[in-house]
Amino acid sequence: MRRTFFLMFFAFAISGRVLGEEILLKDGTKIVGHMSGITSEKIEVETSYGKVQLNRSEIVSIAFPENTGAKKEEAASVKVNLPKIDESLNGTQYVNLTGKFTLTMPTGWMIYPELRKTPGTLAGLSSNDKTRFAMVVREDYPGSLESYREMTYLKARQSLKGTEQLSESKVTIDGQPAMLLYYRGILASADNLPVEFLAAIISSGNSYTKISTWCVEPLFHDVQSSFEKIVNSYHSTATPVDAKSKK
Repeated sequence: MRRTFFLMFFAFAISGRVLGEEILLKDGTKIVGHMSGITSEKIEVETSYGKVQLNRSEIVSIAFPENTGAKKEEAASVKVNLPKIDESLNGTQYVNLTGKFTLTMPTGWMIYPELRKTPGTLAGLSSNDKTRFAMVVREDYPGSLESYREMTYLKARQSLKGTEQLSESKVTIDGQPAMLLYYRGILASADNLPVEFLAAIISSGNSYTKISTWCVEPLFHDVQSSFEKIVNSYHSTATPVDAKSKK
């Protein structure tokens, strides 16, 4: 039961947000919205009244109300119409025709659709014993790779207590600029389970593909190399015509 709750809550938390952040400014103003861009000096926030640019020096705090009990229940009750995904896993070869990409998975993994909680989540997979997980999310984002990295860390802080950035590096995956992020945190809502992640962010025009892999922290050292093989195996099967039509 604990494992099932952990999976359902955590998948919702890291794959997307329904509610907004509350940003408190030095003059007492409170702004509610979703952060959509970050630079060294400013944060862009999408509100119900449009986009606003905030100077980071004027921000006192950023709160994520969906982490509180009432808001969490409200978020969990929201139903999202998810698109059907055309996918298959034959042996170690995972093929996603909807997202036009492939991955090479370790032996004994399976498709785990319960991880898909938002339209941008293209794939959810797990080991047969449900101790190791992988998820692929793609979303349009006009900012830089470094800016999207900051958004990834902000989302992690929503669902994890004591989030710690361990290391990061710029790499090339499938011929595209990418970043590897290692971080960990405590999932307070599941008996304070320590969880560790490897996420790969791959840039392609105005969109980013994020491949997240994770497990409980004590297992991470043993499976780190297999996680690295998963994210580095990403290969886009989109044709030049597909890429041009996306633009």
